[in-house]
Amino acid sequence: MPPLPVIAVDVGNARIKLGCFGADGGDELPEPRTTIMLDGRRPEWDRLPPWLKEIGVAQTHWWIGSVNRPTTTRLLDWIREHRPADPATLLAADDLPIAVTLERPDMVGIDRLLDAVAANRLRAAARPAVVVDVGTAITVDLVSADGAFRGGAIVPGIGMSARAMHEFTDLLPMIEMSELSTPPPAIGAETTAAMRSGLYWSAVGAIRELVGRFSKDFDGEPEIFLTGGAGPAVAELLGPHAHHVPHLTLAGIALAATLPM
Repeated sequence: MPPLPVIAVDVGNARIKLGCFGADGGDELPEPRTTIMLDGRRPEWDRLPPWLKEIGVAQTHWWIGSVNRPTTTRLLDWIREHRPADPATLLAADDLPIAVTLERPDMVGIDRLLDAVAANRLRAAARPAVVVDVGTAITVDLVSADGAFRGGAIVPGIGMSARAMHEFTDLLPMIEMSELSTPPPAIGAETTAAMRSGLYWSAVGAIRELVGRFSKDFDGEPEIFLTGGAGPAVAELLGPHAHHVPHLTLAGIALAATLPM
């Protein structure tokens, strides 16, 4: 029986991203045939059957990378009820085709490791990479020149910081951070604009500082790969070595499903 098409599922804290990939990974970074995104807090599972029907395959293999256990449990329950013939694999660190030079690889967020797996397919040979995921939390991680995950830093995401500013003050409003797809002016002429500036540029400053500190260990500039909602805008600010890759985590899942360990 030929390998089944891959449904890669990235279960985050705010969103569930799904992509359909072929069973053969090939030599390039895999690109999903089609994708769908669900609200991670209130998943609309009834959107999945029409999406799967559109893909046009009778059976698939679900490969799941998750940092949200309750939502993953609900997803697995849905698969068992509605797609009982489909196998499902919940990925762990030991399942990934990457060396992790940390004492406890099992304690690293699987999304960070999956991003590193995909970055290994993209980076030039013998050149290190820094991987930035701008999500609920911002992660900045180092992949060494020999392809090993070396660790990194976790920073509060822009939306998380916005909620904290609102909840821990009396007068600061809650900001809808989806509006920050482009950089705001540094000088805010009123409270909301000042909040946008502080939230956005402090995140960019943290990323720049961490990339710079990671780079001190190497002779040349590492390649930088960014993914997540604000990735395109931030990539432009980090210079010519920075590249936005919209489906980096999903591609890492597809590689984990198709590459030998």
